[in-house]
Amino acid sequence: MTQRSGLATTAVIIPALNEADNMPILLPQLVESGVGAILVCDNGSTDDTFRSAASNGATMVISVPKRGYGEACYTGMEALSHWPDGKRFDVVAFMDADLADDIAMLPQLVAPIASGDADMVIGVRSRQNREPGSMSLPQVFGNWLATTLIWLGWGHRYRDLGPFRAIRRDKLFQMRMQDRAFGWTVEMQIKAVEQDLRIREIDVPYFKRRGKSKISGTVRGVFLAGYWILSTCARLWWTKKNRIKN
Repeated sequence: MTQRSGLATTAVIIPALNEADNMPILLPQLVESGVGAILVCDNGSTDDTFRSAASNGATMVISVPKRGYGEACYTGMEALSHWPDGKRFDVVAFMDADLADDIAMLPQLVAPIASGDADMVIGVRSRQNREPGSMSLPQVFGNWLATTLIWLGWGHRYRDLGPFRAIRRDKLFQMRMQDRAFGWTVEMQIKAVEQDLRIREIDVPYFKRRGKSKISGTVRGVFLAGYWILSTCARLWWTKKNRIKN
């Protein structure tokens, strides 16, 4: 299977909050890459994100009035599951709308899944591949802490909670994702371990975001993200036996 044919059966879900200026840059590149569908989940934007996404190549633009990163991702999943054409997509990829992720790496994320060699692929924002200033110190520390907690609690050593990721569609829906905030990524990675998925991590470039950050740009954002990630780890740890039993 060629990289382009793998992308043709990939649906990309993009949570977006006030990212109108980025849509004309991000979406045409995704269209050019050959992805099968682009679902932009407008998470209550107060700017022109919805219209900008619709006019720059999004296959579907979904209004998500309730704020929350996980809420936007979940709404994209639901839209995909109810879309009559949605079943043709074998892979679901997630990426942010802030231009921090390198679209050129999408084929490398999808290829191991399309070839049957992996179920989930995480893009790792390693230090040597990060643009200086692209991640704040609290982000770096929180990322290390969360991956360490997963290692201690579930025995799998991840290197990152990177938002740029791809996963087999059927495996994603089997996870029954619950978090609707910033614990979304850590929940997915914990459940991937519990469900014995074939997990792969690849190094990807990571750039400074374009526009104001909703997380690292404010003390409140950093605190809330850290709280949700740690509380999600704790909740999943206390309920682990029930999920594995079922």
